[in-house]
Amino acid sequence: MRHPSPYRPARTLLAVAVLPLALAACSSGTSDHPSAAPTKAAKDPDAGLLTGARLKKALAPASFFASGFAVDPDGARDSGATYTAPSASAAAKPDCSLLGGTSWIAVTGVSGVSFAQNDYVSKDTSEDIAQEIDTFRGATAAEVLKGLEKTATACTTFTDTQTHSQVKVTGAATPGLGDTAYTLTLTDSAWQNGTTLLAVRSGTDVVSVLSTDGHDNGAATAGKLAARIVTSLRAEHQRA
Repeated sequence: MRHPSPYRPARTLLAVAVLPLALAACSSGTSDHPSAAPTKAAKDPDAGLLTGARLKKALAPASFFASGFAVDPDGARDSGATYTAPSASAAAKPDCSLLGGTSWIAVTGVSGVSFAQNDYVSKDTSEDIAQEIDTFRGATAAEVLKGLEKTATACTTFTDTQTHSQVKVTGAATPGLGDTAYTLTLTDSAWQNGTTLLAVRSGTDVVSVLSTDGHDNGAATAGKLAARIVTSLRAEHQRA
């Protein structure tokens, strides 16, 4: 899920083609050469998966966000109408500092074949709400969610690059959203409010959101946003 754009830390509030069939020569009843078996077309590994252009349509629109929030142009991007080669395997050890960025799902080290994302920031409070959808082949999306559980164990703390203070990380499975969901909560005594990182799997797609909005570590907004995107994703798949 790595995207062609520099990593940006989240703001914190301080305090195939088919092969031709071989033709069998057949004359008077028999042949010296057996007929060649038809060659099957290779299965397209991206068949049924949404492109970045389609995923972009499933992101929550500006009308979803409260007054004062505006999209950050630098954080809006997608993989377009083509697919990219996914990563072979997850990183052996997560880079915990990635949890402090808007594309925090990259901490799993697993990349998909398409993506879309953007980021809304409050001009009044600098609160941050980021949304992203990544699409994976086969059962990889389920592995990404399992990887987040391992991340919660490996990254119990990390250093905030802006405040140089210690961020505490806690994780928990989150029922009632998509096929499976997992939440990471970040708290730091140097922040006025914590951060909620929520990932939801819906089929082969993984929705990941970041929220510092509100006074509950951003949890309520993260849940509403993730549910909104999952609903839109399912509708987009039906249209595909």
